[in-house]
Amino acid sequence: MIRQTLPLDLEIFDLRLLDILDQAAGLEKVAAGFDFLEGPVWHPHYESVVFSDILGNSIYSWREESGVIKRNNHSYMANGNAYDHQGRLLTCEHATSRVSRTDLGSGKYEVLATHYNGRQLNSPNDIVVKQDGTIYFTDPTSGRSAGYGVPREPELPYAGVYRLDPESRELTLLIDDFSKPNGLCFSLDERHLFINDTNRQHIRQFDLTADGGLTNGRLFANLIGKRPGVADGMKIDQDGHVYSCGPGGIHLFATDGTPLGIILMPEKTANFVFGDADLQTLYITASTSLYRLRTLRPGWPTYRPV
Repeated sequence: MIRQTLPLDLEIFDLRLLDILDQAAGLEKVAAGFDFLEGPVWHPHYESVVFSDILGNSIYSWREESGVIKRNNHSYMANGNAYDHQGRLLTCEHATSRVSRTDLGSGKYEVLATHYNGRQLNSPNDIVVKQDGTIYFTDPTSGRSAGYGVPREPELPYAGVYRLDPESRELTLLIDDFSKPNGLCFSLDERHLFINDTNRQHIRQFDLTADGGLTNGRLFANLIGKRPGVADGMKIDQDGHVYSCGPGGIHLFATDGTPLGIILMPEKTANFVFGDADLQTLYITASTSLYRLRTLRPGWPTYRPV
């Protein structure tokens, strides 16, 4: 088992960052040797983080006591993951352009979404679940390119953001004007949805309508920097701060979009999730390694069973 603790390297734009992160905390590498990690999700009952290795075509879990366990030897180049309210794993698949659902107890696997208006989806990328159980996901063309998936031409003329009814399987296109939509997360009250754009290196904020649609899109923040990394995974903490992968690592923003600083990472960082019983540990998927970092403020739970 690989364990290595590194000094935490922060780029501070606003001293409020030090109310969220402790400069004396160590950045711990807990596992390594993967190809391209993504999609971490935390399950409080199992006290484990599940994550994808896109290019390794596998899904793994990691627990403090047991370390890394391979859960799936053929994940269809899985990228983003999320738990639904029943604890089933929702997965975005690069190789098949599908959204799937797996019951981790029984192993039952179901396909939830494959096409929109008769055309195959591009490559579902990241996925979140609203408190009412509705699923939202981004669909850029990343998984149709060499180095991230299976090279093939897209059938859709746009990269969309969708809402998926998990029971009826009805798929609704919400937004189609992104260049490469990627990470997404809800605000604390679920009145807003944040979505970032890999190519444009910014985050947009939308209002949710009564029927689950999106309106009033506007710029929330830019992800600025010349270090390696792009707009990717995104989460919020219990104070409403927005965290987003970007150049150099993980960028933190105040609730009004003011940049607070960057957690500078030793590897290009794709995603992260808050975990542990107090939700004060960031589990970070960064290229070939899984890292963790203790925070001063709890994260907002992404798995909320009913």
